[in-house]
Amino acid sequence: MILLASASPTRRHLLQQAGIPFNSAVPKFDEEGCKAALKRAGADAAHLAEALAEGKAASLAEIHPDAIVIGADQLLECEGTCYDKPMDRAALCTQLLSLRGKTHRLITAAVLHVEGRIGWRHVDSAELTMRDFSDGFLESYLDSQGERALGSVGGYQLEGQGIQLFARIEGDYFTILGLPLLPLLEALRQAGALPS
Repeated sequence: MILLASASPTRRHLLQQAGIPFNSAVPKFDEEGCKAALKRAGADAAHLAEALAEGKAASLAEIHPDAIVIGADQLLECEGTCYDKPMDRAALCTQLLSLRGKTHRLITAAVLHVEGRIGWRHVDSAELTMRDFSDGFLESYLDSQGERALGSVGGYQLEGQGIQLFARIEGDYFTILGLPLLPLLEALRQAGALPS
């Protein structure tokens, strides 16, 4: 059984569209506590994302030891600052204004927990440059997106109207969406969970 340790509708959708049979569950994992401890220890964004993905996968693997558990996490970094998912419209507005006209990096980590250990790990990043959009455009964007925009660390969805925020994007599309799908599919084949 393949088990996705995530509540992300985007990650679930990607696996469904790829024809992967899986179940999903929200892990009971202290993400904020782990993140705070790693930041105090000086971990960079890539290590943070990987550790969070591992923690999510391991917490579900304890309950489902026979499953192949996919853990994933994504962080946004801009000019040395790591951003978390915005909690409300005001926080999202502030975040998008701070990213306006700048290039930021999305770091996505994914792991497979197989037979009591992390059997595969992958970290990738993409660089995204936001255009210098107007305040009026931002208000219109926030009105059109509503609560949906709060579901991602960047406050945008490239597969929707969020693409209008950008001037340039460099990197793997699936990494940007939060799940490096091609390497993950190969890892699942190597683990015997998918036909080769």
